[in-house]
Amino acid sequence: MNPLISRIPAFARAASTSAASANKHKVVVIGGGTAGLATANQVYNLFKAQDKTLADGDVAIVDANQHHDYQPGWTVVGSGLAQKEQFRRPLDSLIPKHLAHIKASASAFEPGTNQVLLSDGSKVAYDFLIVAPGLQINWANIKGLPEALKDPLSTNVGSIYSWDTVDKTWAIIERFQAGQGEAVFTQPFGPVKCAGAPQKVNYMSDSFWKEQGRNIHSTFVTGMPAMFAQPHYAKALNKIREAKGISGHFNTNLVEVKTDTKTAVFNILDGEKKGEQVEIEYGLLHVVPPMGPLDTIKKSPLADAVGWVDVNEGTLQHKKFPNVFSLGDASSLPTSKTAAAITGQAPVLAHNLVSLMETGKLGNAIYDGYTSCPLFTGRGELLLAEFKYAGALAETFSGLTDQSVPNRAFYHLTKDVFPRVYFNNLVKGTWYGTRGIFPPQFSS
Repeated sequence: MNPLISRIPAFARAASTSAASANKHKVVVIGGGTAGLATANQVYNLFKAQDKTLADGDVAIVDANQHHDYQPGWTVVGSGLAQKEQFRRPLDSLIPKHLAHIKASASAFEPGTNQVLLSDGSKVAYDFLIVAPGLQINWANIKGLPEALKDPLSTNVGSIYSWDTVDKTWAIIERFQAGQGEAVFTQPFGPVKCAGAPQKVNYMSDSFWKEQGRNIHSTFVTGMPAMFAQPHYAKALNKIREAKGISGHFNTNLVEVKTDTKTAVFNILDGEKKGEQVEIEYGLLHVVPPMGPLDTIKKSPLADAVGWVDVNEGTLQHKKFPNVFSLGDASSLPTSKTAAAITGQAPVLAHNLVSLMETGKLGNAIYDGYTSCPLFTGRGELLLAEFKYAGALAETFSGLTDQSVPNRAFYHLTKDVFPRVYFNNLVKGTWYGTRGIFPPQFSS
């Protein structure tokens, strides 16, 4: 195919290979997570709102998973305040009949011919592609961690970052007693899902133990240089940590778990001791594993130098392939990887993609980097961090309260209200973050 023609969607549609025509869709969405579901529905709904229609199956979601989890709920589960089943739904139940569901995974991308190779060996062709498969959790990158997590309880090592380990996490927190050693909570260097979650579980555990009258000391060890990426909230959270009596170590990255001696091994990433290793004995260890781009993305023509899908940070359009878009955890967008970020990204992507589909010209919607991280700082209190690109504050309630000070209203909003909003609206494409159920209006 002529490279110039392949960059113009109308010609790309006409020139796509006939071999895949029996399995072709106008829009293919890779991933049935928060980003994929919200955006697929918003694309369809946007056509409907413009009195235009897409035929059943014109939009397809590619995802082999049987279940969809509301992963922010795992902090609540790991704190003993809910059962994990409350935050899981069959994926099929979240995909409306007018969207096709291809029950496979993407194994390779061929953007030059507008095709995706699937895990079952077949190919699916597209006119437009939305890449939102999430990221990869690299449990094995920490020596001894997979084995420690598999042990039922005796290792006292847990993590709220998976369905399989979140129950164990609460079990070891609930039974942990004073005199059994230090409670150590870790955060890896680099991007992770919901960057506030590693310290949230520390605060919630500390709050529970104090309610029980247990004199347990804990330490938060992070590979990052501060408590949080945004400086305003980092300062506030550091004060909260200190007020609770929780020790802190920064630029200190977990590399090994020794269950036989109950020792965690860390690499020092910066400062006078950079390059050295330090060992910390633990009685209880909560681990957040390192994360990164999926190998499938990293090896594809869609990836940037790191392995994320290489998109424009404003339009969410791929920098090399104009009929490819990406959002969420798999994208190169320089913002926190949270469900709240999707509420800002999905409407922009949907508007720009639909405009390109209809007119051949990209829409004028621009994503400003908005994201939010609700940080539980104890039972009954939550700090609501909201910001945009470059760390600029974007607080919804700044006229009513100081959002860097935890309060009970935000706690119940996050714990009790938002899970319902998530399943009833967000994944159905009818929730727009700070705008609620009212979609943003972009000028033509």
